[in-house]
Amino acid sequence: MADQGLEIDRVSKRYGEVDALRDLSLQVRAGELFGFVGSNGAGKTTTMRIVMGVLAADAGKVRWAGRPLIFETRRRFGYMPEERGLYPKMRVWEQLVYLAELHGLTAAAAQRGTETWLGRLDLAGRGNDDVQTLSHGNQQRIQLAAALVFAPDLLVLDEPFAGLDPVATDVLSTVLREQANAGIPVLFSSHQLDLVEQLCDRVGIIQHGRMVACGTVDDLRQSDVERLWVDAPGAPPTWMDGLKGVTVVQVEGSCWLLALEPGGDDQAVLLASLPPGGRRNGHLAYHDGAHPGVRGRRACRAY
Repeated sequence: MADQGLEIDRVSKRYGEVDALRDLSLQVRAGELFGFVGSNGAGKTTTMRIVMGVLAADAGKVRWAGRPLIFETRRRFGYMPEERGLYPKMRVWEQLVYLAELHGLTAAAAQRGTETWLGRLDLAGRGNDDVQTLSHGNQQRIQLAAALVFAPDLLVLDEPFAGLDPVATDVLSTVLREQANAGIPVLFSSHQLDLVEQLCDRVGIIQHGRMVACGTVDDLRQSDVERLWVDAPGAPPTWMDGLKGVTVVQVEGSCWLLALEPGGDDQAVLLASLPPGGRRNGHLAYHDGAHPGVRGRRACRAY
């Protein structure tokens, strides 16, 4: 297991005139939790689908343990898609057993794995329930169980924390750390930057299909890139077009988390965020540190 890791090497993917991925490279090492961060449409899901073989890359390579991926390799990968891939009218127990068998387990091993993970995820009493009768959070747990039931060699999880309550979030966080401690590489995306900061050994920030920053949390804190929030409720969707040295890290409603390179003009950012013909009613909230998980801020307003 020690030499097993995922390598994405200069992968590109294009949809018509849109570059979804452009020469994207990253590595997820054995026993590592790697957090994939970026705004909607940045390329996170496309990357994961290429890893799993759902999409084909236009250029570049994806390797496992130094070798190109094949079907039998991917069969050992646990995948949790952002759009849940469960059969709503199928019972939980038989669904997990069926999915485990698809990944190569015998019927007996699939049943043992199903029993283990339903218990581990506090769903031992829900095995005879149809998936559609479960809450969103419990369906999320079943989807996680489906990714874990066959003891995968790699975990690829697209927004696994979305919609979870605090208790379920703690359970999932513990499970992911346990998997990494057992030597499993874990790649997951999330918009919850506090979780990324707490959990991840390394973080990659993707913007418009390119990796714009990658390293440990401490590395990103010590970089010269400044992080700032912009609250721009009246700004058009294209307000970032034309700004140089500015990268979108996250969008939450009208609030944009940006990375500003050294020498960048924060007032130009503020001016661009204003609605056409509007007053200066936006504001910037700066992080005191470089990493988006840092909580201290100082505010700067313009009217």
